[in-house]
Amino acid sequence: MATVRYIVDDVDAAIAFYCGQLGFREVMHPAPAFAMIVRDDLRLALSSPGGGPGGGQAMPDGTLPRPGGWNRISLQVADLDADVRRLQQAGVPFRNEPITGVGGRQVIVDDPSGNPVELFEPILPGARE
Repeated sequence: MATVRYIVDDVDAAIAFYCGQLGFREVMHPAPAFAMIVRDDLRLALSSPGGGPGGGQAMPDGTLPRPGGWNRISLQVADLDADVRRLQQAGVPFRNEPITGVGGRQVIVDDPSGNPVELFEPILPGARE
């Protein structure tokens, strides 16, 4: 299982988004500033900036982690067009329109804190593994 940490502005909003829209399930939420959710073999640690000890705490120079950027998790989906329609109806923000690349089709959505999530529908057999 791989674990990725995302810095989020609101852990509860992130849980609602990932579990309600992208098929994750909550594993633990022991403090307001931290939660762990899973989907298949991906464990996503959600931390709020400055949320105490752990992944959201300030660096030694005082710099706080913040959400956003372009590094992202990529979630394999079976029907990209259906997911795009469902997420648009839910008001989820998109960074782009679906595009076709070498191994499949993809689109990037933002979670409630602006972290990118790629939805990827493979078109080549090797891209499914």
